[in-house]
Amino acid sequence: MSDPCIHVSAASFDEAVLKAQGPVLVDVWASWCGPCSRLAPLLEELVGEYAGRLTLAKLNIDENRAIARQHGVQRLPTLLLFKAGSVVAVKEGVPSKPQLTEFLAAHL
Repeated sequence: MSDPCIHVSAASFDEAVLKAQGPVLVDVWASWCGPCSRLAPLLEELVGEYAGRLTLAKLNIDENRAIARQHGVQRLPTLLLFKAGSVVAVKEGVPSKPQLTEFLAAHL
């Protein structure tokens, strides 16, 4: 099974996220972040459910601090939902599946 998400960096962020045709959920994470590890399987499950309607992009904060800072990320994990190149919603922490589904449904 292929990875249900894309990994973005400073080099690919504009093209993959800001110029994307559809909504992109950016997961700002770090390898040392325990809550980030707990959130990852839930995100991958939901991306499968939203196939064709949502792209999941993972942004490692340790490698891309400037992008995270530019978008006001202050805690991990942070989810940034982009539509047409702009952030339309932000979710911090580890939401439950119903909370995450409600968050996405309100903006898709």
